[in-house]
Amino acid sequence: MARKLILDVDTGIDDALAIAYALASPELELIGVTCTYGNVEVSQAVRNSLAILELFGRTDVPVYAGPQRDGFEVMEISQFIHGMNGIGEAELYDAARAVEPLSAVDFLVQSVHRYGDDLVIVPVGPLTTVAEAVSTDDHFATRAHIVCMGGALTVPGNVSPFAEANINQDPEGADLVFRQCVDITMIGLDVTLQTLLTTVETKRWKDLETAGGDFLAEATNYYIKAYETTAPHLGGCGLHDPLAVAVAADPSLVETLAINLKVDTEGPSRGRTIADETCLNDPVKSARVAVGVDAERFLEEFMSRLTGLARETPVV
Repeated sequence: MARKLILDVDTGIDDALAIAYALASPELELIGVTCTYGNVEVSQAVRNSLAILELFGRTDVPVYAGPQRDGFEVMEISQFIHGMNGIGEAELYDAARAVEPLSAVDFLVQSVHRYGDDLVIVPVGPLTTVAEAVSTDDHFATRAHIVCMGGALTVPGNVSPFAEANINQDPEGADLVFRQCVDITMIGLDVTLQTLLTTVETKRWKDLETAGGDFLAEATNYYIKAYETTAPHLGGCGLHDPLAVAVAADPSLVETLAINLKVDTEGPSRGRTIADETCLNDPVKSARVAVGVDAERFLEEFMSRLTGLARETPVV
């Protein structure tokens, strides 16, 4: 039986790829998309998510709006990497339906109580919404199963020498989640930067001559082009958010280190994800950090699943 999934996104390009991966994974049943801020504002994340779900024929998946940090502004580097609209300036029609009236926080809390161990939550943006769920409900931290994209344990950050972008947006929220949640897997830059896509792969999508293939190719080519400037040594774009979804579907894709995590919230290392020194001798480890990945197997599954999904969209 497919495990139920809630995907928490700040829908930029790799978030769009993560949504597509979730839709194309038989191990997962996407029961809702919650929207946060980061690559774009919450309102744009909602708009993008609704449009992507409609493009792939999944208007049955509800979309919920989460909170946005006071004073948030999209960083210039985010606009450069993801485009002003978050999806590489690819054009999608606005969806015919609207965001759900229930808040993302309430949806998370209600779903954890309803589905328990049958549910996995995959946040691939700042952990603000998850942190609010932890603060709102006394049982959320002990009942939620989380696989998050964010952080960097063994490699430098991507917005500072210490901090990864998602954690950097809300270090306090991430610190709360890491310290209090009892089952969280961190899929950070340690492994996501080993999963790279190039224009060789995106040409397969373009050659489908379908609406879905065109969208995936156009958005991802924009992303690859940005990486040629920001990280030319990599030779492609990192599949950050899709890898988190893939691990939710198949944990054997990564090797993990059991650890108790915290996030630095002050000083020059603000946003750093690191072991909590007060819990080093605690025999119970609440977190697992991915430190190795079967990149070849993941990339094969990624391309197979997304290509199959795009092939079923209308011909252009």
